[in-house]
Order: sequence, then C-alpha cells, then structure tokens
Amino acid sequence: MFVLHSYALAVIFCFISMLCWGSWANTQKMTGKNWRFELFYWDYVFGVFLLAAAGALTVGMTGTEGRSFFGDISQASSRNIGSAMLGGLIFNAGNISLVAAIDIAGMAVAFPIGVGLSLALGVVLNYVATPVGNAPILFSGVGLIMAAIILDAVAYRRVPGQVRAVTTKGLVLSLAVGFLLAFSYRFTAGSMATNLTEPEAGTLGPYSALFFMSLGVLGSNFIFNTIIMKKPFVGEPVHLSRYFEGRGRDHLLGLFGGVIWSFGMLTNLVASGQAGFPISYGLGQGATMVAALWGVFIWKEFKGAPGGTDRLLTLMFLGYVAGLVLIIVARVV
Repeated sequence: MFVLHSYALAVIFCFISMLCWGSWANTQKMTGKNWRFELFYWDYVFGVFLLAAAGALTVGMTGTEGRSFFGDISQASSRNIGSAMLGGLIFNAGNISLVAAIDIAGMAVAFPIGVGLSLALGVVLNYVATPVGNAPILFSGVGLIMAAIILDAVAYRRVPGQVRAVTTKGLVLSLAVGFLLAFSYRFTAGSMATNLTEPEAGTLGPYSALFFMSLGVLGSNFIFNTIIMKKPFVGEPVHLSRYFEGRGRDHLLGLFGGVIWSFGMLTNLVASGQAGFPISYGLGQGATMVAALWGVFIWKEFKGAPGGTDRLLTLMFLGYVAGLVLIIVARVV
C-alpha cells in the first residue's frame, strides 16, 4: 500500500483533509432549498463508500510496504474490523446531529459547542491513546482554534436572522455532536496499525480502516436516515419516493459531497502514520476555518452584518492560523 515517509508531506495531506472536510457541505448548498438534506444524505453516504472502496482497490493495492488491501482484511481481527465499523456508525449519528443542531440552534450555538467540543475531546482521546507530539504546544494550538471557533460563532450571531432562542433540544444535540464525532475518529484510529510500513498483526491499514468505516456509515444510514425522514428534527416528514424524483444534478452533487469527505478522511488516516493521530485530527478539524472562508467569500453569509464583524473574522482567521502552526510544530519540538 502507499505510505508516507515525510512529516512535511503528512502535514500537506492533513491540509488536504482540512480542505475536504470544510468543503463538502457546499455540495448540499448547491442542490437548493427544494432538495431536503435527508434526500441529499442518501447520495452522500453512497459517495463516502465509493471513494473508500476505490481507494482500497487502487492505492491500497500499490507499493511493497505494509500490507495490500486484501492481505490486510484477510488477517484483520474481528475486534478491529468492528471498531472501524463502529467508528462509521458513530460518525453518521454525529454528522446527522450536527445538521439538525444547526437547523434548531443555529451556527452560533452548534459550531462552538459541537465542533469545539469534538476538536478538544478528539485530540485528548487520541493523545491519551497514542501520545505523539509536545503536549503543551499541541494543546495550546487546540485552545487557539477553539477560541477561533467561538469568534466565528460570535460573528454569525451578528448576521441578521442568525440569532435564535437556545432550546434544550438544540443544546443537547450540539453536545451530542461533539462527543459523537470525537469518539468516531478514536474508534476508527483504534483499529489501525501505529506503524504503517510494518503493521502489527490483526490491525488495519488506513485503506481498509476507511473501507470498514464507510460500511458502518452506509449500513447505519438505513436506520438513522429512515427514522429521521419519518420523524425529522425540523420540518415535515419526507417520503422515500421523493428520492427517485430528484434531478440527476442533485444526485451527482450528493455523491460528490460524499467523495470529497471520504477523500479527506483517507488523506487524514494516511498522514497519521507520520503525524500521529492527535495531530492529524487536530489539523483536519481546521475544516471550520475553510467552511468560514466559503461562507465569507462565496456564499456571502456575512452580508448585512454590522460594523466590527470584519474585525471578528480577521481575529478568527489569525487564531486559526496560529493554532494550526502550533499543532504542526508540536510534532517536531
């Protein structure tokens, strides 16, 4: 399988992951208001699985280092396969909850609580499991990124129409997002070898780990999304027959969104061999900054915001950049 031998290249892969995780939601925006998220999400999970399978059968089969995809799954323990699939199931629950939390509580609540908690808890969990990097520098970088997320939320609250009453349901969902996304990555990472060139017996490589994770995402969606379509958090129930009434463009955008996210997860897991899981996850979660950039420059989400919002956004981006630099440096100090 293809593996990395350079930390600098691993950092580049983490940035690719960050770009993908911060960009996939644009495909959902492009489908328009008439195509419900629940319908979009079916194509999204198909895209996640297709990219995972394609990666496993191509780059997962190349090279002479590590184990090939088929060699990997033939020796993998049922415990590690189950851990990767459980990671996919938990991710799916967290990802759907994030969208519901945004609908109910708004960006200003869902992101600082959900994504901020996910970032902090995820780095802690992965550092405890595999302590890679200088802890004070690493967690200082995490703190700066969390501060940047809070500034992003404050800026969103200044946009007309973004302020909403914080209900118990919205708050609970936002908290659930943080825990679910953090534990999802830990279960997937926990199934993997720590040395990708000479992987431990019974463990998974990044390609097989993502493959089984994507199976967990796909399989659980038949439960989670079916329930949410019948009893949505927001709006009226939607019948599955509407999925087959969608335009080809809508279905392709959903598939593309899943492919983008899955490619980001693949590059993140491949990078973990050199960067370590805490740093890979921390850098990947810089996705919120990427999403904010799309919101500012492409979707004009801050149009009409009062004076001073630009300063908040500038501080947010500076905080993110400083935090990302500290996370990168934590591996080499």
